[in-house]
Amino acid sequence: MCGVAGFLFTYRETNDPRGVVSRMAENLRHRGPDDGGSWVDEAAGVALGHRRLAVIDLSADGRQPMISHEGRYVLSYNGEIYNFIELRDELTREGVRFQGCSDTEVLLAAVERWGLDAAIRRSVGMFSFALWDRTEKTLHLARDRMGEKPLYYGWRGKSFLFGSELKALRAHPDWEGDINADALADYMKLGCVPAPHSIYRGIYKLPPASILSLHTSDPPGHLPEPRAYWRAEDLVEHASAEKRAFSEDGALDQLEETLKRSVRQMLHSDAPLGAFLSGGVDSSTVVALMKAESGAPVQTFSIGFHEKGYDETHHAREMARHLETEHTELYAGPGEALEVIPRLPRLYDEPFADPSQIPTHLLCALTRKHVTVALSGDGGDELFGGYNRYFWAPKIWRWSNRLPERVKKRIAKGLVTRHPALARYYEKIFSLLPKRYQVKMAGEKLLKLADLLGAASLDETYQRLRTQGDASVCLHTQRDMESAFALEPVPSALHPAEWMMYRDMVEYLPDDILVKVDRAGMGASLEVRAPYLDHRVVEFVWSLPLRLKLRRGEGKWILRRLLSRYAPASLIQRPKMGFAVPVGEWLRGPLKDWAEDLLTESPLREEGFFRVDSIRAMWGQHISGERDWQYCLWGVLMFQAWLDEQGR
Repeated sequence: MCGVAGFLFTYRETNDPRGVVSRMAENLRHRGPDDGGSWVDEAAGVALGHRRLAVIDLSADGRQPMISHEGRYVLSYNGEIYNFIELRDELTREGVRFQGCSDTEVLLAAVERWGLDAAIRRSVGMFSFALWDRTEKTLHLARDRMGEKPLYYGWRGKSFLFGSELKALRAHPDWEGDINADALADYMKLGCVPAPHSIYRGIYKLPPASILSLHTSDPPGHLPEPRAYWRAEDLVEHASAEKRAFSEDGALDQLEETLKRSVRQMLHSDAPLGAFLSGGVDSSTVVALMKAESGAPVQTFSIGFHEKGYDETHHAREMARHLETEHTELYAGPGEALEVIPRLPRLYDEPFADPSQIPTHLLCALTRKHVTVALSGDGGDELFGGYNRYFWAPKIWRWSNRLPERVKKRIAKGLVTRHPALARYYEKIFSLLPKRYQVKMAGEKLLKLADLLGAASLDETYQRLRTQGDASVCLHTQRDMESAFALEPVPSALHPAEWMMYRDMVEYLPDDILVKVDRAGMGASLEVRAPYLDHRVVEFVWSLPLRLKLRRGEGKWILRRLLSRYAPASLIQRPKMGFAVPVGEWLRGPLKDWAEDLLTESPLREEGFFRVDSIRAMWGQHISGERDWQYCLWGVLMFQAWLDEQGR
């Protein structure tokens, strides 16, 4: 994996463009510690920079920026084209000759032979890249279908800047960074800044599955609309129509072959390769297929916590033992978190408040000590129905929709007004019940229920489940939910759960999960590959009827059946735990002083983003145990830490 950076410029106003682009790329060294390069055409006004993590073709033949064989195109590329061997063979039959063995050279040859759009459509992979067309004097920016690899862009002065991370753009001498207050409000709702916006005004994220083309003749400040080369919306349209008439066994066989093909292509690496293994269905299936395809023991890695209720390493250990992997695990506690937290603002480069960012980076750092590439189970929940909200949101909406408005208001008021006094006892009450009936954070979930009773539609019910509740009330700038989400009615031909799975796939997955994994992995110079996000897998799974995913109150039905071909039921049938971390407990204990420093009143008032009285009240309630404000507070803390990193 690599880092991309560069800019278009007016030469008279940009001194030393090669030095500038080299500094931009140097800020991405963690993404590519093995090599770096730059390419500048001062007459045309373009500069491309690159940092390389050598995975395919470790020789100098894989260096970037790379010029195409006929000299028309120059490419700075971050990613992997998993089917590059097949594309290379096809191009060779058409008379193309190759100097090296990299997928970069294959992508360039495909563009030169077939054109940009056709080359991308025929490519299977994760990528973001900048392609300069020397003939047309046009810069093309492109991003993969699912949004695995990031790409930021925007104008500063008369320079058009782009890069894999914001820190590359900030190295340009024309950089100015004004905070986008609306993006901050969305961040406080979601824990991340949703695309296409960034935390900075006028800087954007290129949407997944799109290409943006900018001509040197375009006036400064002009931003053309990105054009889509693949549409996730088509999956919904096809899902609304009649599903394929698969038998269950036939669907299972085809799923296995489709996933095996994806895993087989992702096993190609000239650097050491392993896999994450949590012991859950998603990662276990990937590891099982890796073993089946490679015929050799797989190196696997997992992370756990000492706190009760947050550790699942024993599940990973049992699965690793059954699959005969070479397994390594790490236990993390507040000490390890304290070491990671100061690095998070620079690592994520933009406010990001998914607490699982901590164990994800720790896991990536552990894994990088042994391998350069790791396969993951990301995307399994969104594709196969792994989140509880797919079951609960329709039920809650149906129940609340039957209640008279006055009854809903009375229930909600009762839950809210009684909650502060009783919250600390809810956990104790539920802890006395049999294990199967115990509920984590019971008080907070009752408060969430009160919030859900105010939803006006099923889609709004889902969106409220996605948000962090009252997190935005501590901001001076208020935004309606519609600002963060495009609230849309559920298509009548589509099951509500399937609609939520789609929304998660196109919003939550690229904006949160894949940002988390990309920065955590790249921060450790580790490439992470996700077989479920192969677009051929995505398209096939969306062709399956919902009954093969959700059945008898349980998600991932067909994936569990597939895993049962490789592992016994005793290792498969267990409740979903997720990748939660005890941040709420840590904030009351070992992280308390760190948090208190960031929540000091005078800087908060001086900056003017937050309502200080609201935040201090939340902090007091949290550390006393009266309320659990961990998600809202984590959002504030990550923003404040990010501001410190920027020098406020």
